[in-house]
Amino acid sequence: MGWVFGSATYLIIWWLVIFAVLPFGVRPSPEDDPGHAAGAPAHPHLLVKFAVTTVIATAIWFLADWAVNAGLLDFRGS
Repeated sequence: MGWVFGSATYLIIWWLVIFAVLPFGVRPSPEDDPGHAAGAPAHPHLLVKFAVTTVIATAIWFLADWAVNAGLLDFRGS
């Protein structure tokens, strides 16, 4: 896998994983909390979610890279 294709693949995997990880552990803010929207989370823990996303996406990317290099996946259609 070339570095351009590998980078694009990693970026796509990372975005898919972040959308899967974002809802974990979300609790709504209290009703009497001024300045917050009704559906806004009280403590979103975004840095932790970004770190977890990076670890999961890296593991998935290594698996995809191995599958492409082993010939199990072929994106060229030949």
